[in-house]
Amino acid sequence: MNTSKWLILLSLLVTTTSHAVPQNTVQQEIQHLLQFVKSTDCQYKRNGTSHTGVEAVKHIQKKYDYFLDDIKTAEDFIKYSATKSKMSGNKYQVLCENQKAIYSQDWLLQALQVYRGRLLKE
Repeated sequence: MNTSKWLILLSLLVTTTSHAVPQNTVQQEIQHLLQFVKSTDCQYKRNGTSHTGVEAVKHIQKKYDYFLDDIKTAEDFIKYSATKSKMSGNKYQVLCENQKAIYSQDWLLQALQVYRGRLLKE
């Protein structure tokens, strides 16, 4: 098989598998992440201002609603709704007591991984 055919096949495979997650599973993952943010004791830092989890989830929910048509996976949700300011380009950070600051994208991807791991064990 020549290189161009191989790349087309690979592209189709990636596209197909990236949308293979059932939509109800994606919604459950997103709802878990929203609840995770809402219930955190950590501070969510956005554009230099710290917010509680409850305040942060309100902002993330607004962005989620805005980008809903672009969101096909929980990773898309994180990318579009909870990673950085679209206006300033500044990345959001999470500040937890006695821990180094972490980018919200990394924090949420870790939380998603833990959630998925728990589901696999059930």
